[in-house]
Amino acid sequence: MTIGEGVDPRNGIDDADRRARHVEEQMTDDERFSLLVSVMGTNDVVTVLDERIPEDVPMSAGYVPGVPRLGVPAQLMSDASLGVTNPGYRPGDTATALPAGISLGASFNPDLARVSGSLVGKEARHRGFNIQLAGGVNLARDPRNGRNFEYLSEDPLLTAVLAAESINGIQGEGVISTIKHYSLNCNETNRHWLDARIDPAAHRESDLLAFEIAIERSGPGAVMTGYNKINGDYAGDNAVLIQDVLKGVWGYPGWVMSDWGGTTSWECAIHGLDQESGLQIDMMLWQNEWFVGPLREAYEAGRLSRDRLSEMVRRILRSMFAVGVDRWGPAPEVDMGSHHGIALEAARQGIVLLANTGILPLRPESTPHVAVIGGHAQLGVVTGCGSSAVVPPGGYAEVIKVGGPGAMGVARNLYLLPSSPLTELRRLLPGAEIEFDAGMSPAESAAMAARSDVAIVFGVTVESEGFDDHDLSLPWGQDAVIEAVAAANPRTVVVLETGNPVSMPWRDAVGAIVQAWYPGQAGGQAIAEVLTGIVNPSGRLPVSFPADLSQTPRPRLPGQGTPWGTPTTIEYTEGAEVGYRWLARTAQRPLFAFGHGLSYTTFAHTDLEVSAGDTITARVTVTNTGDRPGVDIPQLYLTEAAGDRRMRLLAFDRVVLEAGETRRVTLEAEPRLLARYDGADGTTGTWRIDEGTYEVSVAENAGEPGLTASVELKARAFGR
Repeated sequence: MTIGEGVDPRNGIDDADRRARHVEEQMTDDERFSLLVSVMGTNDVVTVLDERIPEDVPMSAGYVPGVPRLGVPAQLMSDASLGVTNPGYRPGDTATALPAGISLGASFNPDLARVSGSLVGKEARHRGFNIQLAGGVNLARDPRNGRNFEYLSEDPLLTAVLAAESINGIQGEGVISTIKHYSLNCNETNRHWLDARIDPAAHRESDLLAFEIAIERSGPGAVMTGYNKINGDYAGDNAVLIQDVLKGVWGYPGWVMSDWGGTTSWECAIHGLDQESGLQIDMMLWQNEWFVGPLREAYEAGRLSRDRLSEMVRRILRSMFAVGVDRWGPAPEVDMGSHHGIALEAARQGIVLLANTGILPLRPESTPHVAVIGGHAQLGVVTGCGSSAVVPPGGYAEVIKVGGPGAMGVARNLYLLPSSPLTELRRLLPGAEIEFDAGMSPAESAAMAARSDVAIVFGVTVESEGFDDHDLSLPWGQDAVIEAVAAANPRTVVVLETGNPVSMPWRDAVGAIVQAWYPGQAGGQAIAEVLTGIVNPSGRLPVSFPADLSQTPRPRLPGQGTPWGTPTTIEYTEGAEVGYRWLARTAQRPLFAFGHGLSYTTFAHTDLEVSAGDTITARVTVTNTGDRPGVDIPQLYLTEAAGDRRMRLLAFDRVVLEAGETRRVTLEAEPRLLARYDGADGTTGTWRIDEGTYEVSVAENAGEPGLTASVELKARAFGR
């Protein structure tokens, strides 16, 4: 049984609780304290093996000794945003490199999220890792955030639904998953010194709502805090968020761990943090291992109570017992071929066709001569940098050093996974003459494009933990190359391998735009299949693409350009109006809207019926009006609530239809998205639906009106 299966997170006592209490009562204080700290394995940052890690333990992001006499196994942790990571820990060890989290978000597919999570759980268990540092649910508040590629979307509901299923998939394999980074870890610039300020009620309606719904639906074994401050207090030392909201209002029964280097004092334990992670990074940043000497001294002096120490330990044990990491049998065999197939399908479903004048799909008879330009497409596809980087089977196709200031500079590289779009296009278009140009010179690239029937230009970015983008342009002069190619040949297709939205000064000059994100180890094949029509694109944008930074709440990012270590404050004055919500509130039309995505077939929505009770339920008929199978993703939006114009994604579905097929779809709104959180401190209030008329729309994306209807809701208050 997983922690989320048959166990109400708000419930007090279950078998795991009773066993955790029984085991904790038998522990010595030395054993208790040993569970409260994790030690990081050797890598590019930590170069010397810590003597507290036994030599026979596989290197990982975190090691915590067990208590064998009481049946408590050691904790072995690995990062897992895009698969089981190995940033220099274990020579020769590889794992399935999945597409980026934002690509999974683009699938709008909870089933795919669960299958991907199960893959991670299986591969983790095969390697002996019983905790995966997965479950990233930070909202994409800023399109420059260098870590957006790891996360799922700008919307709380989409993020929560997909994250919950990913966590369920991992924990279904008997491996604990975290959910992270709690909360507002939405920018990387000076992240250890950043103070994210937000109205507490707006926080509950946005970022915290993503955590709340995901935790309810999956029961992750641990919550990982962020690096930043929230309203003046560090995430790992924030009693309001940890004690009052997470453990109090939500009744969360698991444990709270810090991010690596995110424990800033021993008093974090008083304010709800249960485990200090990555001791060596805390020593580097804050010159102490807070939960080793200082916490023990506080306990002996009576400043840390015995009850609090016992609670910290019990929470850790409870999750271990509930998920079943103490009941492992032999390591399961892993079918890496099958897992490659999952990575391929995930890449296919995440690719978004942004624009198409009819040039796609490519047809062999109309494309005898193809120019493939730029993006290192002859080698592979790009993946993101930092703790999420996965070494694929066979290793990287190429690693091009980039670097940068700060602790994460050493990990900022252009990593190419060995799935070459050029090779795959040649395989799928065997009769075509396909030439490759590196895209180093606009004039040279344009010359090749001019003599070709179609030009396919690959645009890439390096998105990295520890760094934010300064603008939305493609680096290394790639925009100039695309403009020159499009001027030479209007039959130009642009394929973007990026972890964020990009500006498109060439948008109206090209024939098609394909957003491939960071598509994982099978990405080259997936891209080629979409370009040639073997796969009908079905992805939808999980983030808005602004026309430019002036459409965002902060055209200039606070702290950008300052030295690493500079204290920075970000005022989230937009509150709960994140992404498409902000654009709707300010009446701005983006470059491409949240939820947008084209297909090689067409769909119609008809016969909208809406009913109301405690929530709103919409029923709509979806028809594939084209001549080939495809996927539609009807999206239910709130557009007005009792006289208040506000936009919220209330529900969505992924509908697979044959040509001409029709299906009746039911979309039921999450009630908290119809409500406002009524409570100034974010902890003692309630969710409140005002009496009045509520207008909803079933649309193709957040920028289109779609079918609309109105219903009356009665006033009610619920929850906390």
